[in-house]
Amino acid sequence: MATVDARRAAAPPAPVRRSLAKAVPLVLWAGAGAVVALWWADTPSVVGTAGWLTGAGRIAGLLCGYACAVLVGLMARVPPLETRVGSDRVARWHAMAGRYTVCLLVAHVALILAGYAAQDRTSLWHETVTVVLDYPDMLKATVGTVILLAVGVTSARAVRRRTGHELWYYVHLLTYAAVFLAFFHQLTLGDEFNGKPVATAAWYALYLGVMALVLWFRVLTPVRLNRRHRLRVESVHREAPGVHSVVVRGRHLDEMGARPGQFFRWRFLGSGLGWTSTPYSLSAPPRPDLMRITVKALGDHSAAVALLKPGTRVWAEGPYGSLTADRATGRRSLLIAAGVGVTPLRALFETLPGEVTLLYRARGAEDLALGGELEAIARRRGARVLYALNGPGGERPDLTARSLRTAFPGLRGHDVYLCGPHGFARDVYEALRAAGVPDRRIHHESFEL
Repeated sequence: MATVDARRAAAPPAPVRRSLAKAVPLVLWAGAGAVVALWWADTPSVVGTAGWLTGAGRIAGLLCGYACAVLVGLMARVPPLETRVGSDRVARWHAMAGRYTVCLLVAHVALILAGYAAQDRTSLWHETVTVVLDYPDMLKATVGTVILLAVGVTSARAVRRRTGHELWYYVHLLTYAAVFLAFFHQLTLGDEFNGKPVATAAWYALYLGVMALVLWFRVLTPVRLNRRHRLRVESVHREAPGVHSVVVRGRHLDEMGARPGQFFRWRFLGSGLGWTSTPYSLSAPPRPDLMRITVKALGDHSAAVALLKPGTRVWAEGPYGSLTADRATGRRSLLIAAGVGVTPLRALFETLPGEVTLLYRARGAEDLALGGELEAIARRRGARVLYALNGPGGERPDLTARSLRTAFPGLRGHDVYLCGPHGFARDVYEALRAAGVPDRRIHHESFEL
């Protein structure tokens, strides 16, 4: 794609992003503290084994209800979080909130049933049947509980490695149904809300606010974007073995605010790929009428991208991600890419101001996707492209702290943009830190949960 004017949309400086990344967890933990305070204010005393069990169960239930709202809120793709804090960090917060939610859910169910059984002096099984069948809104809550547990199981790493992305994605979407089904029993059975209009109103406000975020940013905003820009596949090009670029044409694409280093979530309609939303980075600066992504065949969805036909309708959501030029703190940048991780860095390589060097790690010369473009950009702007390829016997190149310091004098003063497979990114990050590069100068987005 041709060079474009890399005008940058206004974005907060790095200190603002770091402050926001610290402030959000503090606010969320403060909310959890307020939930515990709600139980404390409603509980004058705790007496006996049954009292302690039910008290602990009530606390776990309140925190679980709060965690459900947080969980859904972090799924809402709110732009300040996605583009300023970073989609990778938000994804990790979401995964952590999910683990907390499942643990609190299990604790709530076990403790409440054990407490009620001790209080009624009956068996745990009898108490379970009574609660599920006789208590108001408990059948719906039970279905919601089963769904949340299924979401938790399919989100575990060991299970995700053995199931397709599509199964995980659609089971994950059931979180909305689970939260809806479980919501009402919180108000009908929660002593903290019965006869307490302020607490009830606050709980409704929490859930309605989160629902509004989801509706606005996950439904209405994408609908507006796609009706406005009318995206279609323009062409598909082979870049390297198993790597293809897809050029997407649309209207007024400069109004989308997409910037080099960011990504969209893509659906290719009418091609068997419309059922799944998959993130792919822009591999070139966007133009007013064209955008491009470059995809490596790593699964069924990414492999099928190579078979897309011109004219295929495209549904996109975004832009997301904070791996942009606004992270830079100085005038010297080092971009380190491995494999298809070169795609967002190729766009940055063309547009980052100042002195820029790109280090591209691949197995061999045949695996260097977009290599010709990188060389042309380097000549045009006086930048450098270096390659870290396997040796004749398959030996890996040396990317240690010492070798990086030797190859890049003044490395500590560089902003380093890093993108590649999780293991590679982790090893290079550790080497950079050992070489003395401050953490605030290492810019990386990872979705390994």
